[in-house]
Amino acid sequence: MLMMIKRSRQLIGLCLAIILPLALISKANAADVSIAVAANFTDTTRELVAAFGETTGLEAVASYGSTGKLYAQIDNGAPFDVFLAADSHRPELLEKSGQGVAGTRFTYARGKLALWSPTPHTFEDPKVWLESGKFSRLAIANPKTAPYGLAAQEVLTEMGLWDSLQSRLVRGDSIAQTFQFVATTNAQSGFVALSQVRAWDSQGGSLWMIPQSYYSPINQQAILLTRSENNQAAHQWIEFLRSDTAKNIIEEFGYETEN
Repeated sequence: MLMMIKRSRQLIGLCLAIILPLALISKANAADVSIAVAANFTDTTRELVAAFGETTGLEAVASYGSTGKLYAQIDNGAPFDVFLAADSHRPELLEKSGQGVAGTRFTYARGKLALWSPTPHTFEDPKVWLESGKFSRLAIANPKTAPYGLAAQEVLTEMGLWDSLQSRLVRGDSIAQTFQFVATTNAQSGFVALSQVRAWDSQGGSLWMIPQSYYSPINQQAILLTRSENNQAAHQWIEFLRSDTAKNIIEEFGYETEN
């Protein structure tokens, strides 16, 4: 019963991360620092926000969504102070356009892609299972807006399966929604962030940690936004992300960090 309650709370959290990213913006305005965060980094950010508050006494509020959609919101004037993307491309665009502060962009985490199902023995040999096509739905994030979705596309292309599996692919708007598809068994399996599997407090399941050679490195970069260049709390958040305390938390969730 306790496990069922815990899973229900986790699913509720996933749903909120998917459908309420903009609703948090008004609350963010009242916080010391407001952060736009890629959906794959949701659970990690919650731990970081708590540690940041304990360390500095400052309040940080995060809004979650796909990197592409958050970038579009920032480009249209959304009142965020810091952007934690799941790629390096969009923070670089913000820096080049002057919407991000030059010199503040850095890689805070390097993500890992996994093929996952909460059901044991869904696949014994993941390559054979994918090639067999003996499943009705395979979840991926939208490659156009979610870097983890683009990585999944690269994996399937590397395996020569991208075209043949199109009719079975279920695309989530973000990696959070993609994970929800799999966690609720609406898809038999899916390409998700390893960090999400680590945060999913459940035993068993089927997991394939995909070789790095199958997809481009997922270098997740942060950048201070120009509108908040004089916000000292935002600067402190950036500094905190570089701290050993933050790096330890990030690594516990299955990411790599830079020295």
